[in-house]
Amino acid sequence: MKKQLSIVFKNNFKIILSFVCLMLSFLGYSQEKQIFESPKLKEIIAMHKTVAILPFKANIGYKRIPKNFSAEGNKDEEEKLGLSMQSGLYTYLLRKSSDFTVEVQDVDKTNALLKKNGLFDKLSELSGDEIAKILGVDAVIKCSYTYEKTGSEAGAIVKSLLIGFGTGKVATGELTMQINDGKDGGLVWRFYKQMAEDVMSSPSAMMERMMRKVGRNFPYQK
Repeated sequence: MKKQLSIVFKNNFKIILSFVCLMLSFLGYSQEKQIFESPKLKEIIAMHKTVAILPFKANIGYKRIPKNFSAEGNKDEEEKLGLSMQSGLYTYLLRKSSDFTVEVQDVDKTNALLKKNGLFDKLSELSGDEIAKILGVDAVIKCSYTYEKTGSEAGAIVKSLLIGFGTGKVATGELTMQINDGKDGGLVWRFYKQMAEDVMSSPSAMMERMMRKVGRNFPYQK
């Protein structure tokens, strides 16, 4: 009798534990992703023919500041990451251009026009419509990415090699992607997502993962 009760208890405990884990997973997921769509989203984007991707506003932080940390070096790293992710998003959209209703301006042209007008480092001071007018596009895609390193890369590499790829998490990332209309600068669409980053991730690999997360929510999908 005791053995039967023990078996029943273990089975019920497993069911309850599985249910709790499922609920926690669901709650965690719901907190990680947020989407905003303008009530006039379809009407507005139907008028868009060309869009520009602005350089990402990248922020790199550390859970524990490394010994040889340099604020200047960190700033340079942020700028490089921002440009790499801009290029990564452009490559992704270009590769899947047949799936989208708009053309994407070449990022080299975008950056050249911004530099020519002395605006490359002053994007936060301009509205979406002002930037769109300078670039000659119908809308601009603004993105920010906050990257906080939480673990040792050396330790994560060893873990990945011993256990498998996808297990060597070294950072958490927060992506915010938004589209501003070129006519009035209004916010048309906004996507926010949190994710963990693997030590083996490159900017292009991260962008690939991010865009898969954006998925069907990206408004220019046919």
